[in-house]
Amino acid sequence: MFSYVKESYEELRHQVTLPTRAEASNLMVIVAVFSIIFALATWAVDSLFSKLIQVYFDALIG
Repeated sequence: MFSYVKESYEELRHQVTLPTRAEASNLMVIVAVFSIIFALATWAVDSLFSKLIQVYFDALIG
């Protein structure tokens, strides 16, 4: 376990590079846009299923 932590720390220090501020900003915008698109798609599917269930139960009761 100790060697795993030590090797992970060494890899983090010597082999991992952080993106530049510009790259990080671009990636943040991309993630934000896809998150909004996914949220809207989820809302649309949820609304559709809600309407379908409402129509089904209205037909069943009425």
